Amino acid sequence: MTTVASATPATGSATGGIALRAALEMIGVPYSWGGGGIHGPGYGIGRGARTKGFDCSGLAEYAYARAGVLIGTTTTEQWRSGVRVPQELLEPGDLVFFDNDPARAGPEHVGLAVDRQRMVHAPYTGAVVRIDPLDRPDLLGVVRPGWGRGEVEVEVEG
Repeated sequence: MTTVASATPATGSATGGIALRAALEMIGVPYSWGGGGIHGPGYGIGRGARTKGFDCSGLAEYAYARAGVLIGTTTTEQWRSGVRVPQELLEPGDLVFFDNDPARAGPEHVGLAVDRQRMVHAPYTGAVVRIDPLDRPDLLGVVRPGWGRGEVEVEVEG
């Protein structure tokens, strides 16, 4: 087991870059509803119980844990895990959130920005972690995790 320690990042790009690389390394891993977390792919729940992989928030949690930042396990927790950033200031590794049902509380989906046009994410049951366009009508906002959160320490197997 390796311990990764990190203080609050001086720039968003250093931590975001580490998280983005970790997420990109998972391209091709199956989607598993409720699957994955800080230690990597895992068996999910319900529809994901028989598949070892990631759901969207599990992939984001794993990627940021590799960068030494705890962001929570659900999209709602992750939505609150840093500072909101205007879309025009988006940097690689920032979390991008989507919500196609504003009547329900919280975002429904999260990915990590690759650049201002693309994201890496675990999209849905039957798919794999992949890169897709970021430009969607249900984009809710952008969050840069770790800012203003003090020092964190995360244990990551590997």
